[in-house]
Amino acid sequence: MASFRRKLMLGIFKLFDLVVLMVALVIASRLATYHSNPLTIKDFFYSRIEVVDIIGFLGMLILWHILFHNFQLYRSRRLGTKIQEYKDIFKATTVGAAIFIIAGFFFNIKAFTPYFILMFWLSSSVFSLLSRTVVRYILKKGRIYGRNLRHVVIVGTNQRAYAFARMIEDKKELGYRVLGYIDKIKYMPKKGITMLGSTEDVPTIMQNHVIDELVIALPVKSFYEEIKKIVQKAEEQGITIRFLSQLFDTKIAQSRSDAIDDFSVLTICSGPQDSWQYMSKRAIDLALACTLLILVSPLLIITAIAIKLSSPGPVIFAQDRVGYNKRLFRLYKFRTMVNGAEKLQKGLETLNEMDGPVFKIQNDPRTTKLGRWLRKTSIDELPQIFNVLIGDMSLVGPRPLPVRDYTGFNEDWQRRRFSVLPGITCIWQINGRNETSFEDWMKQDMEYIDSWKLSSDLMILLKTIPAVIKGKGAV
Repeated sequence: MASFRRKLMLGIFKLFDLVVLMVALVIASRLATYHSNPLTIKDFFYSRIEVVDIIGFLGMLILWHILFHNFQLYRSRRLGTKIQEYKDIFKATTVGAAIFIIAGFFFNIKAFTPYFILMFWLSSSVFSLLSRTVVRYILKKGRIYGRNLRHVVIVGTNQRAYAFARMIEDKKELGYRVLGYIDKIKYMPKKGITMLGSTEDVPTIMQNHVIDELVIALPVKSFYEEIKKIVQKAEEQGITIRFLSQLFDTKIAQSRSDAIDDFSVLTICSGPQDSWQYMSKRAIDLALACTLLILVSPLLIITAIAIKLSSPGPVIFAQDRVGYNKRLFRLYKFRTMVNGAEKLQKGLETLNEMDGPVFKIQNDPRTTKLGRWLRKTSIDELPQIFNVLIGDMSLVGPRPLPVRDYTGFNEDWQRRRFSVLPGITCIWQINGRNETSFEDWMKQDMEYIDSWKLSSDLMILLKTIPAVIKGKGAV
């Protein structure tokens, strides 16, 4: 849900920026027209807009989005200062105005007069600054009241670490919650200090806590090897890393610098970055999920009735699954097994046909007759449309695993699959599902994350249809 809200806010923000540009263009156009040929108030607001103007406006919208994206105005500014953001806005609007001047000169665009460019630059800059100020105020109020929080673990127990922790906790508008500290040696903590463990316990701590960010506050020279191992573990699992020091070599993660008050921090992200493509992914999820829900609603009703009549027990099977950054959520499926099947699993462990921590049996004795058909056709997965609408899942992404399976992971690099929203389908589903080994399954998830594009999601969705029809690998 937190990821969904953040991406939804980012999408609205981008849309609002385009609206700001359109308003600035209209005002600049009308003022320039009025400046060269004074109009009445009525003519000012109702003068005709030609088709060529609309085409020009669309081109400007695309340029505007590219500029704001390149000046990193859509990345998180949680730890950034207002002044730096305002400087970046002025840079973007100034470059945009300069491009319009150059385009007007080379293409002889008469509408791009000096007065028009000046009015456009002023109005776009002012409106963009105002919109950013309003958004900052809304986000600040939301975080003060406990919304959109980020869970942080601080590595190091020196005065610099304590000072940074006090600062982010005092500034509630930043939306950070310090879970505790990690140091080289675990010791009895001071009053008000929560020690989670030593640096040797980092893998276990990452497995057992919801952690959005790790802040490294250890001296690099003295603890280089320890810090390097921590960075590698966090990188493997897609956890954001912030440094109060210098950058380390990373294989996957990308870094950026942030500043807050007197602290200069370095952020390393190995999970996917925010972009227009990820917002588009969420928009597609919502649109397709709503459409699917309408189309399959008769099938949902018929299936629910059939399950109720065929065997005793609830229609829907709900189970805790491990989701984004190891947050637990309730996954919904049509019940395909006898009531209380989870309690019987322990006695069937010796029959497990999958390698690794995953439990699958081709002819599971707990599965009902109707359940086998529902699994073969993947109809049992349809209630997960509601998980997509809620924001716990996406249509495409690594499959969410039960807590039991997650606790059986023995390789930390495999846990990076939790750095993105889980999905109903992914590469594994179209490549044979249970006919694929566990290690290959994890590698396919890493391949999906590292090479993700919006077009790859659409391709997976299209390939899922024949895979479901064939029922390949389904149990």
